[in-house]
Amino acid sequence: MSKLRIILWSLVGLVAGAALAVAILVGRGGTASEEVAFGAPFKLVDQNGAPVTEAIFKGRPSAVFFGFTHCPDVCPTTLFELAGHEKAMKAEGKDLNVVFVTVDPERDTPAVIKPYVEAVAPDITAITGAPAEVAAMTKSWGVYSRKVGEGDDYQMDHTATTYLIDRNGAFAGTIAYGENPDTARAKLEKLAGA
Repeated sequence: MSKLRIILWSLVGLVAGAALAVAILVGRGGTASEEVAFGAPFKLVDQNGAPVTEAIFKGRPSAVFFGFTHCPDVCPTTLFELAGHEKAMKAEGKDLNVVFVTVDPERDTPAVIKPYVEAVAPDITAITGAPAEVAAMTKSWGVYSRKVGEGDDYQMDHTATTYLIDRNGAFAGTIAYGENPDTARAKLEKLAGA
């Protein structure tokens, strides 16, 4: 994926996330200070094959990234950075739930995704499932993804934004791909303190 394409899709994801939050607030007749439920209910599985639902986002602040294991650069870089923030925050006694959701469930089965996250970011939860169920979840989050290419070597164009969800399961902001690490850390610290 070219740098320009990555930047453009990051911006698309950021705008889509903000637009979705505003649409939810306006549709509810709410204000920006109200909590916003984010995404539809789902039933998927984690890297160990255990069931996962939207309850994973309740009780802990979460950083959620959508990507795929065959991604050459954006996904492993983002997950590595998130894992670093999570580890540093944990050492300070702050909780952060890092969640990786695949946009390529055809290839990213639990057997594939488990060694990937163990190598890149061992303390995160990775989510996969049936293609239709994963597609429904990504759509409800406003995440863009599209298969590019043919055969076994296809890639996925996808939103490269990390979504921030507060401990009540409400949308709390985003971190753009390539965002200044200090700014990203400040957002995560604020999320953990909320």
